[in-house]
Amino acid sequence: MSAIKKIWENVTSLWSLIVGLKITGRNFMDEQVTLHYPRKTVTAEQLAGYRGPLELVGKPKDPSKPKCISCMMCVTACPSKCITVVKSKAPKLSEAELQAIKEAEERGEKVKKPSAPKEPAKFLYDFSLCSLCGSCVENCPANSLRYSSDVYLTVTDRKQLKMDLLAKLAGQAGAKAEKRTEAPKNAEVEPSENSTRTDS
Repeated sequence: MSAIKKIWENVTSLWSLIVGLKITGRNFMDEQVTLHYPRKTVTAEQLAGYRGPLELVGKPKDPSKPKCISCMMCVTACPSKCITVVKSKAPKLSEAELQAIKEAEERGEKVKKPSAPKEPAKFLYDFSLCSLCGSCVENCPANSLRYSSDVYLTVTDRKQLKMDLLAKLAGQAGAKAEKRTEAPKNAEVEPSENSTRTDS
C-alpha cells in the first residue's frame, strides 16, 4: 500500500510541476515589464496602483491649500507614527476687540468669537518610517491624503525623507500655475514664417 501511495505522490508532484511550467511558458513570450531607465520612462498606465510617498490633496478652488480639516484621524490610524499634524490656533484678538466683545456680552448680545481655522499649521511626514500600509488614506474623512506617483524619488540623506507636505502642496500648485501661464507666452513668442528680423 505504501508503494502505491509513493507513486501517487510522485504523479501529483509531477502534475504540479507541469502546471507551473505551463504558466511559465505562457508568460515567457509576453512583453518585457522591466524598463531600461533612462532610455525608457514609466508611463501613466504602468503607474496605475503604484504607491509612492504620501501627498496632500488640494482644494478644488484653491489647489495650494489642503482639504485637510485637522481631525487627526491619520495620526491616530498610523501604526508607524510617521505623520505629525499641528492644528492651527485661533487668531489672537487685540485689546480693542476683546473690549468690544466684553461690552457686547454685558449688553446680553451673543458674540461669536473667532475660531481656529480647520487647516493644519504643519503637516509633517517621515517617509523613512512609513510602511505604505494605507491606514491614513483609508481613514481620512476629507479624502485629503493620497499616494503620489513619484517613482523617481532618490535621496542621499535619510533626513531628506522627512517632508513638509504643506510646502510640497504649495510648490506643486505653483508649478501647475506656471505651466498654465508659460504655454500662452510661448505661443506668442514664436515668430511667423513671414516675419523678418529688423534689428542689426
